[in-house]
Amino acid sequence: MKFPRYLFNIAAVYGIVGLVPQYFLEDKTGRDYPPAITHPEFFYGFTGVALAFQILFLIIARDPPRYRLAMLPSAMEKIGFGGAAVALYLQGRLGMPMVAFGAIDLVFAALFLLAFRATPAL
Repeated sequence: MKFPRYLFNIAAVYGIVGLVPQYFLEDKTGRDYPPAITHPEFFYGFTGVALAFQILFLIIARDPPRYRLAMLPSAMEKIGFGGAAVALYLQGRLGMPMVAFGAIDLVFAALFLLAFRATPAL
């Protein structure tokens, strides 16, 4: 039962550390990855929803059997970004640094599914 606890705690900390600064980096993101952000609602909406999932990961880590089914949408959240990053890269629309973050999310998705299988249902 330690694997899911550690996994979801690590994923949450990684996500919080990576996402919270985004609230202060809209202008820098537009400069580093032109063009400038023209729809800030999408930028902040993505950040907010992703941050909410990091809180869900912390909840899952506290009691994996109880929140076992929440592991499935958690994997979907990771696939949503990771899959999009890979697809955009293959189309020549995304740089390698962002694909690396997407690949990390895909690894987390696979581990979340392994944790789901390893966690007994209540």
